[in-house]
Amino acid sequence: MADKLHFELVSPARLLKSAEVDMVVVPGTEGDFGVMPLHAPVVSTLRTGIIEVHDAGDVEKLLVVGGFAEVNPAGLTILAETALPLAEVDKAHFEAELKDLQEDVQDAKDADEKARAEKARDRVVSILDVLNREAA
Repeated sequence: MADKLHFELVSPARLLKSAEVDMVVVPGTEGDFGVMPLHAPVVSTLRTGIIEVHDAGDVEKLLVVGGFAEVNPAGLTILAETALPLAEVDKAHFEAELKDLQEDVQDAKDADEKARAEKARDRVVSILDVLNREAA
């Protein structure tokens, strides 16, 4: 039996993590799921949420926004649209961004511009919802 799970978390900006770990809890669109060594192959889309990386009794938390998770015999790979260590997330930044985006929605000149602003606003709202739940 394999002792550790190979885990990689990749965003468009960088490789955030590549490590051998005990378990990873992934925020899938159909619900959270845990991945341990020798997990069955699976592919899942991700929802905005917190990835929990468990290793040697420690838990590292990372904020993830969108993307895919793939479990295969080589391990778990997460390709995220956005991913940040939770400790580096500045909630005030997202609150200010939300205020700006709400103004963008109100100031939109046409339906396409309004739809883009609403999509961006909804993304930030989902991030703030996750951060608020995590703080509670």
